Amino acid sequence: MDATLYTPSDTAPDAGVLPAPSLRETVYAKLRTAVLDGEFGVRERLAEVRLAARFGVSRTPVREALARLVSDGLIERADGGFFVTVPNLARLKDFYELRVTLELRGVARAIEDPSVRHDPAVIAAELDRWYAMRESPPAPDPRFVVQDERFHAELSRASGNPALTDALVAVGERIRRVRMYDFLTPDRVGTTIAEHIGIMELVRDGHLDEGYRALHAHVGDSMAVVLERAQRAMTQMAVHADRLCHP
Repeated sequence: MDATLYTPSDTAPDAGVLPAPSLRETVYAKLRTAVLDGEFGVRERLAEVRLAARFGVSRTPVREALARLVSDGLIERADGGFFVTVPNLARLKDFYELRVTLELRGVARAIEDPSVRHDPAVIAAELDRWYAMRESPPAPDPRFVVQDERFHAELSRASGNPALTDALVAVGERIRRVRMYDFLTPDRVGTTIAEHIGIMELVRDGHLDEGYRALHAHVGDSMAVVLERAQRAMTQMAVHADRLCHP
């Protein structure tokens, strides 16, 4: 946790030392990451016995982790088992609309309030990452979506509202399994890199109105275009169901 957001009291016992996560928290975190990273196919049953063997634990922490992931909305119970949740198009539309609102708000608040400044250190560090990717573009891969999510989270974080960033990250996780299959071609990856750099440079240089418009064009395509791309991505999920599990 950033020191600027939380500083433990000097009088607290073991100040600055975080307790080790419990076994149940560790299993939950590992399973959640695997689900978000697309390691399970859309029709793959999440069996307790197999997962327990994978993590080297008993079935109890696995069962608890599965229950929590159901509450998170990341998996669902069906046909007597657990499966990864894939949002339908109507639900995706809702999430995409929320994402656009959260994305744009980070820049809008700086436009509306001159006292709000984007953190130059955050902007510079993220730009350096994308400059490097422009020089050596990564190969098309569904996992590129994680790099994309980080860009948007860092742009939001630079605007100085942690709650806004947390909400954006949560929405991004809910649609990741669909969005990740939008990065399977070199041109899509290259376009994303170029647009990210352009947006960041505008914000860095204080051209907030232009940055807002560029960001809106980047994430705020017409809903018809968004849903068409989502439908295509969902088709790719079925075609490439084993791609991440068996690279």
